[in-house]
Amino acid sequence: MATHSHGGPAWRKRTNITKGGFAMFTDQVSLEYVLLSFIYTVGAVSVLLVVVGLGFIDMGLVRARNVLVTWVQKLSAAVIAGFGTLLFGYAIWQWQFYEALGIPDPLISALKDWWIGGPASSTASVLLDPKLVPEADVQQVFLVFFVTFSMATAALIHSSVIERIKGAPLYWMSFVIGLVLSPLVGYLCWGPLSPLTNSGVHDFEGVFPLYIFSGTWALVLAWRLGPRRGALAQDPSGVKPTPSNYGLVAVGVLFIFFAIPFIAIGSTWILPDKGVYGISFTQSGIGLILVNIFSAVLTGGVAGAVIGWMRREVSWVFLGPIAGVVMGGTLFDIGTPLESMLFGALGPFVALGTAKLVQSMGIEEPKVVPLALGPGIAGAILVGFLKWGTATGGFPGLEGEYALGHAQITPLWQLIGVVATMLVSGIPAFIMCLIFEKAGGLRVSPEAEITGLDDSYWGVENFGDDRAKGVVRS
Repeated sequence: MATHSHGGPAWRKRTNITKGGFAMFTDQVSLEYVLLSFIYTVGAVSVLLVVVGLGFIDMGLVRARNVLVTWVQKLSAAVIAGFGTLLFGYAIWQWQFYEALGIPDPLISALKDWWIGGPASSTASVLLDPKLVPEADVQQVFLVFFVTFSMATAALIHSSVIERIKGAPLYWMSFVIGLVLSPLVGYLCWGPLSPLTNSGVHDFEGVFPLYIFSGTWALVLAWRLGPRRGALAQDPSGVKPTPSNYGLVAVGVLFIFFAIPFIAIGSTWILPDKGVYGISFTQSGIGLILVNIFSAVLTGGVAGAVIGWMRREVSWVFLGPIAGVVMGGTLFDIGTPLESMLFGALGPFVALGTAKLVQSMGIEEPKVVPLALGPGIAGAILVGFLKWGTATGGFPGLEGEYALGHAQITPLWQLIGVVATMLVSGIPAFIMCLIFEKAGGLRVSPEAEITGLDDSYWGVENFGDDRAKGVVRS
């Protein structure tokens, strides 16, 4: 993210014309700013690897006859959510800076400047006054970061309802999420000047806007859709959601592993010659963040392997490390490797407990809710206890209620952040489910579930799951 304080309205037409009708601000393209732009570009683009990883995981877990539709729905949902954020979503996040700087009508001003047709997002950096838009390239790259973040959010939600959701409801939900809801959670509790951060809520790697938000939406959506045929009880048709290839799950997990460190670097403020800070301006360091991430990933992997072997459920071997890294997502910028190891080791056990609880409620959702919602909530609240009193929030150069480090992390505010995120996600999810249930249904037809979605929607007869069982089809 940018390295200095924002300084006023994002754009203003210049009067000292020197070239092409505009002033040229060559400081905007200094070597330092170009390097920072590249660093954050890598972080932004790496989020797409999470979408790829989720695609491979789901590809391995669905029946072979549903592989094509799984990819089509995931890619479409991700693109639509990203498009929504591209239009206005980033401006909602910028709202917090406009409020802190006392700009009149901060939300309207942010929308005018940072919607995709606004001058701040559609003008070359060399033409933007650094007093008005400091490090313009970096801020424009961060717009892309938010776009890819929304894409990952929609892809993660889709993973909770594979093989049974209709395309249209999923796509409309993705658009609303990308346009308003995911950026709104970012505005509330992910950023140095966000309202909840300034009271003591702490996040780092997007636990609130990505994991808790997606997990809540997934829980509501999976509840309304019901389980896949044969998932929780024997189905009269004989349909059973048999995974097509567990090896692809491992491939997907490795894609996510590769992406997470770069995404973490994209969640920092880098101030050359001054320091590296987490997104809420907590003191940190790139090396420490990476060590913490790998500490959580590896101990999560060990714990997941133990659970997998004890329960004879191979999925935990692959998904345990993800539970570990989600559990530590609010800790990596302010924690130590030993603390991250503890969080990582606890992650798979929290995920297992969440999975059992969800199943006992008759809800079939073995991935997103157990891996994202359970560890996300537990890790966020546990950080409130472990780092109670740690300074957070604010911005360099500001005073009063926005002074750097004026807020303190507490368990209560972490809980408030969790509840706020779940309400912003859960209520719209429930309302949209009801609307689509009345308007034509959320779920594909029983015939399509039996035949396979690839054949029903695209005319592709992929019966690899039958061949694996020795079934001969005419």
